Amino acid sequence: MTYYNTGNNEVTFDAIVIGSGISGGYAAMELCAKGYKTIVLERGRMIKHPDYPTANLDQWELPNQNLVPAEELATRYMKQNRLHWWVREDRKDFIARDDEYPYEEKKRFDWIRGHHVGGRSIMWGRHCYRWSDIDFEANAKEGIGVDWPIRYKDIKPWYDKVETFIGVSGQKEGLKQVPDGIFLKPFELNCAEQHLRESVQKVFPNRLVTPGRTANLSTYDPEIHKGTRGKCQTRDRCIRGCPYGAYFSSLSATLPVAADTGNLTMRPNSIVTEIVFDTKTGKASGVRIKDAVTGKESEIFAKIIFCNASTVGTTAILLNSRSETFPDGLGNSSGELGHNLMDHHYGMGAGGRLKGFEDTYYKGRKPNGGFYIPRFRNIDEKTKMKDFVRGYGYQGGAGRGVGNPLPGALGEDLKKSLFEPGSYQIWMTCFGELLPYHENKMFLNFDKRDKHGMPIITFDAELKANEVAMRKDGVIAAQEMLEAAGVKDIFTYNDPTAPGACIHEMGTARMGKDKRSSVLNKWNQMHEVPNVFVTDGACMTSSATQNPSLTYMALTARAVDYAHKEIMAGKL
Repeated sequence: MTYYNTGNNEVTFDAIVIGSGISGGYAAMELCAKGYKTIVLERGRMIKHPDYPTANLDQWELPNQNLVPAEELATRYMKQNRLHWWVREDRKDFIARDDEYPYEEKKRFDWIRGHHVGGRSIMWGRHCYRWSDIDFEANAKEGIGVDWPIRYKDIKPWYDKVETFIGVSGQKEGLKQVPDGIFLKPFELNCAEQHLRESVQKVFPNRLVTPGRTANLSTYDPEIHKGTRGKCQTRDRCIRGCPYGAYFSSLSATLPVAADTGNLTMRPNSIVTEIVFDTKTGKASGVRIKDAVTGKESEIFAKIIFCNASTVGTTAILLNSRSETFPDGLGNSSGELGHNLMDHHYGMGAGGRLKGFEDTYYKGRKPNGGFYIPRFRNIDEKTKMKDFVRGYGYQGGAGRGVGNPLPGALGEDLKKSLFEPGSYQIWMTCFGELLPYHENKMFLNFDKRDKHGMPIITFDAELKANEVAMRKDGVIAAQEMLEAAGVKDIFTYNDPTAPGACIHEMGTARMGKDKRSSVLNKWNQMHEVPNVFVTDGACMTSSATQNPSLTYMALTARAVDYAHKEIMAGKL
């Protein structure tokens, strides 16, 4: 791997990839494998696998019992601290600070960023679920947003390719709403979770509790899972970075594979300020960057550009890429750039205590939480709801809590009581689909600038009536399933969350069939600037209920293949 850190000189590559996270790393690997001299531009600092500072620390070795001091939260993480579970000592090195990277809100938006090589692929939740034609056809059937320009058959071979490489543990269930994939052996349900599965199936046959499908290597094959990877140690410290490479990330997988080709150049601390449009060719000629450390500006040229700076980051760059041809942002004649901002909404669910099974325990700490319950609403006419369209799914788990200290106990008696495991607790959190509302948007405030001179990003998005109705039903259904399993002391919650909190931002540069109402075509190629591709979350036309990263990677591999064929045919 080459590290490019020179100053103002202009350099030409075959391909530019903006961003090094989930989709950027995949784009780099695919481009390098096809022989393209590729530079990856990352706005944040360099991180190398396996340099994760807290990965091997025990809880008692972390400062303040892993809590960040209140003063630091109030001055550095003002907005992200609204999510009380998020900013912790064990992960704060990978969280971009709010005081250094400010943004504005017309309505609340919880924007979580990771500015470093590897991006949020270091901290992601790793759940990987295929989308189905139920998702790709929904907009057209319901007259919402615009129709996806692809269907499941178009992306299925790319799901196969990506799942094989990244390694997804899971169990085949034959569900049409979440198609089966190419799975490694699952992290099996424990006895309480299996009891929940069996109980729910008896009472609600259309609801299924299955092991979570995650990009954690339950088994490891070095001939397939290339990079610097190994088998999962079931430590459940994934959010700190995995020194074993047991879960898929850009740092442990795609970037090392790209580097092995000899075609990869990494340039960290490189803020892409705009994509340069050439009116003579009708294409982008390259990008302008600003060094985050020195402040020096330079240009880099390439035949093709892949935008993978994250949903918000990519669209901010495109909106800032203004010219006489595109005064409102690159490729934005449709006016849709920045609109249709989506996320999954959550913060609702249920939990409780399950009696019995006191003579059992489990080994290790599963990296996937435990179980997944796929969407079961609005699948067909039998499951159609009156109050809302689309649906939701659940992620959850069961485990034994710590024992309770005996009143008045001291010494050995106190120690023994603390080590006695408590009863099984079961919890599930609901993830709902947010519709692609045109009025939910992000835009740039050109009158305000950050410390790098970039216009401030502003958010104006909210949940609406459809999501509110869905949330109520999600809580009721969770309680029903726990009751079916005999769970006691059930508690429910429906805490209002803003878009962004689920960290599944999507939309803002959507795919579509018509350039008058969309930014990208069916190949993730800009309608109006054919050598620019967007394959991160910005490209999404709807949000479905499933975690989206697997789909980003599949779309990325597909787009690189298409771009390569177009170049070989002399069309690009």
